[in-house]
Amino acid sequence: MGVHCVCKVLLLLILFEIVSSTQLQITKLHKQKPPNSSSKSHKGNNKKKPVVPPNQESCNIFVGSWVQDDSYPIYQSSNCLIIDPEFNCQLYGRPDSAYLKYKWQPSGCNIPRFNGLDFLTKMKGKSIMFIGDSLGLNQWQSLVCMISAAVPKAKTQFTKHDPLSSFKFVEYGVSVSFYRTPYLVDIDSVNGKRILRLDSISQSGSIWKDVDVLSFNSGHWWSHKGQLQGWDSMELGGSIYEDMDRLVAFDRGMRTWSNWVDTNIDTTKTRVYFQGVSPTHYNPKEWKDNSGRKNCYGETGPLGGETYPGSYPDQMGVIQSVIRDMKTPTYLLDITVLSELRKDGHPSVYSGNVTPDQRLNPNRSSDCSHWCLPGLPDTWNQLFYATI
Repeated sequence: MGVHCVCKVLLLLILFEIVSSTQLQITKLHKQKPPNSSSKSHKGNNKKKPVVPPNQESCNIFVGSWVQDDSYPIYQSSNCLIIDPEFNCQLYGRPDSAYLKYKWQPSGCNIPRFNGLDFLTKMKGKSIMFIGDSLGLNQWQSLVCMISAAVPKAKTQFTKHDPLSSFKFVEYGVSVSFYRTPYLVDIDSVNGKRILRLDSISQSGSIWKDVDVLSFNSGHWWSHKGQLQGWDSMELGGSIYEDMDRLVAFDRGMRTWSNWVDTNIDTTKTRVYFQGVSPTHYNPKEWKDNSGRKNCYGETGPLGGETYPGSYPDQMGVIQSVIRDMKTPTYLLDITVLSELRKDGHPSVYSGNVTPDQRLNPNRSSDCSHWCLPGLPDTWNQLFYATI
């Protein structure tokens, strides 16, 4: 081979090395995150559920589907007088009952059927408290009804006040309570104005501290605007704000809550739960219904499959991030997706809060936020029972 040919070969080899090196550098650059991206961002594609570690190592009990089971429900609304009119769908004229005949079936395992007597035995001498908004109230009343169905002749004590209501099964020493505080953080009235204090929990915490099982929830009230908004201004770090990004505000409030839990809860005595965001069903297009309705009226069955075709609540990104950062072990009762599949479970117009005239206009009067009792919250409590 001549000198000229050898030089050409060497030149080609050098060019190949340069091109390969450049391609490697380009590949590395493409794998890096954009400078402004954040691993803790709560926004993004809310069509897909964020990936989080499952609550259990062997089986994620919150992934599954709904299957028909005629052995449900385990109680009747007529036998549980604690149910508020807004949740009592059968009493207020709901004509169908098939929505009561479904059970949650996880994909990789089975969960135990709720056993009220076993629950009382395991929890003997202990206290349980649900803390949050009306979705926590929904779950509290469900649990009381489920336990009562197992011991219909048990001596009980019931007190109902705002913000604290309690139901006690006397011979077992088990109390099941609800404390109403939609934001978890403090809200005060000053000169006729409601101030939501994002960095303060002082009014309620002393009541929660010595409870054996705490189940918190929050999320819906943070996004309300207009007449539904529950505050006039927000306070953070001594400064007053007329408004701010609602997810940012929710994150600040939740971190105040998590700091309170980490500082005040004795983990040798108290177990902490957080209820995932309960979904609403005001947009039928999310489940491919193009009828033009703006509510859940007339829905009589759940969606099939394991995933919901609509949006996933942005608030869940905040909740998951906050819980991951906590020192206190906090169990996320991740009921969001399984509840999204239950478009049929809401009171719609069959609520004691809806007048006969309002029932004639479901687009304006349907409640597609809360849940009928008996109904979906019974499954939340079955999962609660399975983990407690």
